Amino acid sequence: MVAKLQNLSDKEVEELRQEALDHYWMPARQMNDLKEPGALKVMTEGEGCWVTQSDGTRYFDACSGLWVKAAGYGRKKIADAVYETMLTGMTYHPTATTSPNSIRLASKVASISPDSESRVFLVSGGSEAVETAVKMAKKYHRNRGEPTRFKVISRLGSYHGATHLCISLGGGSVAFPGDYGPIMLGTPKVTQPYQYRCHHCEGKCNLKCAGDVERTIQAEGVEQVAAVIGEPISAAAGVAVPHPQYWPTLRAICDKYGVLLIADEVITGFGRTGKMFASEHWGLKPDIITVAKALTSGYLPIGAAIASKAVADTFIGGESETFRHLITFGGNPVSAAAALANLEIFEEEDLVGNSERMGDYMNQQLQTLYEHPIVGDIRWAKGLLFGIELVKDKATKEKFPKEAEIKKKLTQLMHQNKLFMFAQDTISLAPPLCINKDEVDHVVKTLNILISELEQELGIK
Repeated sequence: MVAKLQNLSDKEVEELRQEALDHYWMPARQMNDLKEPGALKVMTEGEGCWVTQSDGTRYFDACSGLWVKAAGYGRKKIADAVYETMLTGMTYHPTATTSPNSIRLASKVASISPDSESRVFLVSGGSEAVETAVKMAKKYHRNRGEPTRFKVISRLGSYHGATHLCISLGGGSVAFPGDYGPIMLGTPKVTQPYQYRCHHCEGKCNLKCAGDVERTIQAEGVEQVAAVIGEPISAAAGVAVPHPQYWPTLRAICDKYGVLLIADEVITGFGRTGKMFASEHWGLKPDIITVAKALTSGYLPIGAAIASKAVADTFIGGESETFRHLITFGGNPVSAAAALANLEIFEEEDLVGNSERMGDYMNQQLQTLYEHPIVGDIRWAKGLLFGIELVKDKATKEKFPKEAEIKKKLTQLMHQNKLFMFAQDTISLAPPLCINKDEVDHVVKTLNILISELEQELGIK
């Protein structure tokens, strides 16, 4: 029986809780957690930046459902486009046919990307986009007569997805490589451009983090390195905002050694940082860009690997040059319809511009959080992406010990204050791009209350 999207009775909620305990595998959560009273929160409605629980309680979603709901909740335009496409019974065979929606979406994404002549390989999610990009990079070199290039350099603390390859590329804070090792070979790591805690520069950037990439290419063997991958701004690493010369320097290093540069924009793509792609902040033209999440604002699964014309052209030729790779649901006509409608909303409502304007306003308002003794750093990625790092000691930047249970306490306080965020030692803020000034004020006011309550629990005055 499908649950109705309305307030559920206490009995229905309890039945769902029991079904969840018996059968539902909650992602990245301990299953025993669901035994706690109120631990299972069933959301039944959403509108704009707000979501409603089964009992009618409203929460503000300050992280867009993990960086997904860019256009916000309750978008009838997207629902109508999906419904109309479903009614046609449209289907396709990935290797033999396609759909108008899939072609139009690929063309649209190419037209707004840093290289308007790029070619777009559609998949069904971010992890698949990264897998596709890595395979594409290796095959690119093979097509050019360099089959020994197979290594992909990534950065410590990054997150590129949950497949075995993806967790080998950084690991992040969700998919711990140590749980599933050994990780894949050929995935050397370099340091993250994380100025607040950089062991190279102590806050005064000297670009040695970028130099790590060149040193690693040389150490691993130029003839073996296929690509370098990184998020333009790493949310997983605590919203690590790089020095303005970091990405141009990486671009020059990759060009020097014939290495492809892959920008993972699964989180930062489609307006999150006040530009359509975060790469645009530095005039960067990656060889391959990976996207997902905000492409449909999370209404249906989709993703893509966007290959520059220079990369895509190496696959044109005979059978040996062919990119023998497919994803069954990649370019699904219904998901493509959702993406096209979503991008129309972006243009009609200037959501990218609103991200820039509201991001600037939110950054100004968030500065009041520095009055709290546990707020060590506030990082702004332009647009609507922020990292607020909590510390035990501002002067030394000492972190809270594990036994302080910061994540657990924050999670409880977020629920009490009806605010959803992604929070650990660093609180990640990424509200829907349709947020307005009053809602920004609400988020900042609630954050001030929440952090004060956390300080009281920790015994900090």
